[in-house]
Amino acid sequence: MTHTSEPASGENRDVKGNHRKSTAEKREHGQDIALRGKGLHRRKFLGGMAGTGIAAVAAAGGAFALLNDAAKNKASAADSTLVIPDLLEGTTSGSTTTFTLEAKTGTAEVLSGVTSDTMGYNQSFLGPTMKWTNGDTVLLNITNSLGADTTVHFHGAHVPAKMDGGPQVAFSDGTTWSPTFTVDDDAKTLWYHPHALGTTAKQAVHGLAGMIIVEDDSTTSADLPSDYGVDDVPLIFQCLAVDSAGDIKYDLTGYLSSGLSYPVLLNGTNVDSTTLGFTATKTRTRFRALNASPSDIITIQRSDGGTLTQISSDQGYLAEAAEVTTIRLVAGARAEFVMDLTADATLQAVITTGWVRGGSGTYDVLAVTASGTDTPDDLPSTLNTIDRYDTSDFTARTITLGQSGTTMLINGSAGTSMSSMAMISTTLGSKEIWTIKNSTQLEHSFHLHDVPYQLIAINGDTPTGVQLGWYDTYEVVGGGSIQIAMEFTDYADDTYMYMLHCHLLQHEDEGMMAALMVTES
Repeated sequence: MTHTSEPASGENRDVKGNHRKSTAEKREHGQDIALRGKGLHRRKFLGGMAGTGIAAVAAAGGAFALLNDAAKNKASAADSTLVIPDLLEGTTSGSTTTFTLEAKTGTAEVLSGVTSDTMGYNQSFLGPTMKWTNGDTVLLNITNSLGADTTVHFHGAHVPAKMDGGPQVAFSDGTTWSPTFTVDDDAKTLWYHPHALGTTAKQAVHGLAGMIIVEDDSTTSADLPSDYGVDDVPLIFQCLAVDSAGDIKYDLTGYLSSGLSYPVLLNGTNVDSTTLGFTATKTRTRFRALNASPSDIITIQRSDGGTLTQISSDQGYLAEAAEVTTIRLVAGARAEFVMDLTADATLQAVITTGWVRGGSGTYDVLAVTASGTDTPDDLPSTLNTIDRYDTSDFTARTITLGQSGTTMLINGSAGTSMSSMAMISTTLGSKEIWTIKNSTQLEHSFHLHDVPYQLIAINGDTPTGVQLGWYDTYEVVGGGSIQIAMEFTDYADDTYMYMLHCHLLQHEDEGMMAALMVTES
């Protein structure tokens, strides 16, 4: 695998207009990244971006341009073939399709040549892809064989709170949880992962994650590639922290230990020194990208500096296809893009540290061989109708992301238990505009369960381009803010709650999570 590196980004600079970091923040972000293991000494690009706030993100655009300039070479030769996650077959009876999952332990090579203790769904590491269809009823029989409590959250899905997989429905080892619901989502890419209190990071970094593809009968879906593993390809990215014995780290103590490597994985395969290969038998190929990392940011680009045609954000199709040079995914975020391949191309992943320490650098991860002989039709000029909210009469709230030492807070409360977390109460049919204010100098990834949201402002600026799509997870840089708008539809409950939290999983476990109760109006 070809690896391109650039000078470090000046991680210790103060950001103009922002308060100086607290002692705890300095402790969290003042550690030098220990880069050991094969190839890791070269991971120094943007390594300290996590704590530098708004200015760093602005500077990153220029840095990515430098990477493009440095990487304009031929498509990399593949060392091995991209592994496509199995498609989980459901059993249909009447109008209900049943999927069976088992959360289990196992072993896998996260570092090449080193065996790690891992977890997975129906396998040792990661899980199969599920396909749901809009309007269908699904039943999931999920058995816990982990030896500890767990949940399974359907990230981005619009489902009843009792079926959402939040910490209220944690289930113990040896038991089976069986949520059932009608699929109310239009076509989009979702994913599933654990969500129990205090153990989300541990379980997710050890491999409990899988993709969900929602299909619908829209004309846009009919016009796009949809043959799974052939011209519709899942890309699950992870950047983890692992010691030389293969122990996968998940908390502050682990990340601050010595001798760590920060392997990059694609669909469960380590790509630190390997470029995976995929042969595109169709000229137009659709890629579904998921950042399943606990904290690091992953930016996707072409090694030749060419464009990607983005068609979807977290929550479904954009209004129209967008030609972009990079797709930046914070932890938990997804995007879909297509490539019309008339020549070979290589996809790169730019890794940026999102937390106390982590990976950084640019990696050739997927060499795509163009072998299609077909000529696809032009993409539809309109993919989706997105009516932008007029928020003039929306209910306004401020959600403050804060910290006290190493404890993370939302609205001043640490959500380390259901009783201690802040509560946001709303009613069915409410339309709201929230200002998500980051009072720390740390990177956060804001995720809202239940309903999608529109971005109204990003650090005071009006969103443009792909930012005008629908989201459920979005970046809030140190000292920055976003404004989001949403409407609470369909589901109300006076017992079970949704969650809103930072999707840097360590921050979630450290308390940056609040409860959302949607009741009847």
